[in-house]
Amino acid sequence: MVGSALATEALKHGVDVVGKSSKALDLTDRASVFKELSEVLPDALIISAAKVGGIGANFAYPVDFLSVNLQIQTNLLDAAHAANVNRVLFLGSSCIYPKYASQPIAESSLLTGPLESTNEAYAIAKIAGLKLVQAYRQQFGKSWISAMPTNLYGPRDNFDLENAHVLPALINRMHFAKVQNHQSVSLWGDGTALREFLHVQDLARACMLLLNDYDSDIPINIGSGNEISIHNLAKQIAQVVGYKGEVTFEDSKLNGTPRKFLNSTMILNKGWKPQISLHEGIRTTYAWFLENYMGRQ
Repeated sequence: MVGSALATEALKHGVDVVGKSSKALDLTDRASVFKELSEVLPDALIISAAKVGGIGANFAYPVDFLSVNLQIQTNLLDAAHAANVNRVLFLGSSCIYPKYASQPIAESSLLTGPLESTNEAYAIAKIAGLKLVQAYRQQFGKSWISAMPTNLYGPRDNFDLENAHVLPALINRMHFAKVQNHQSVSLWGDGTALREFLHVQDLARACMLLLNDYDSDIPINIGSGNEISIHNLAKQIAQVVGYKGEVTFEDSKLNGTPRKFLNSTMILNKGWKPQISLHEGIRTTYAWFLENYMGRQ
C-alpha cells in the first residue's frame, strides 16, 4: 500500500522509481538486499516495508513482529550505507510513543514511558530502526531521516481479517455483514479508544517534501490532525458500506492504547497538510476493496 502510493507520487515529481515487491525481493535475506542496492545505487531510499498487523496479530505473534522487522530495516540500512546512498527516509509508526504520552504526542515524548503491551514488539523494532538511522547520522554523517506516520489506510491495504489494521478490517467486516444480512457486528474493545487516520496518498506527499526539505536526527510526526473513536469510526464505515445492522462491542477483549493523537506541528510548518478527508478516504478505499479485493475472492 505505502510503496505503491510513494511510487505514484514520486513519478509525479519526475523521479525514476525502482521498487520491488516482497515476492521479488526477500528483505530478510541480507545478501540479496546488499546485492540489490549495490546494483541499483539509488540516490534516495524510502523504507516503507514492514511486517504489520492489527491488535490481535501483534499480540499473538510478538516474535514475528520483532524479529522480522529488525531484519528488514537493519538489512536495508546497512546495505544503503554500503552502497553510499545519500538520502534515506525510514518510516516508523506512531506506536513508538508511550501508552500514556501527553496528547497530542510530540516527537520529544519518545522513550519517556512504557509502551502499549499489545504491540510492544512492533514498537520496539521501529524504535530500533529510527535509532539506527540516528546512529548512522552520528557515526558517518549521513543525511538520513525518520518519520512517524499515524494510522495509515487506503487502496491496496490489507483487508484480511486475521491480521488487518482496524480500518480495513472494519470495511471487510461491515461488507460481509451487509451481504450476509447479519443483524449485528461485534467488535473488540469498548469503542472508546481514539485513533487518528491518514490516507496513504497524503503520506506520500509528505514523504516527498521531507526528502527535499528535512535533515534532522529528530523523527518527525505525520498526522492528519483529526481523531475519531473506534465506535464512531465503525458507524462511519457502516454508513459508507451501507450496513444497517447493530454494532456492538466486547468489553472483555483488547482495547489497545486509549488515545494516540500526534502533534504534527513540525511538518505542518513546512507547508504540508492532508488533503483527503476521512469520509472521502473511506469511500474510495471501499470502492477499491470492491473492485480489487472482492474481485480476487
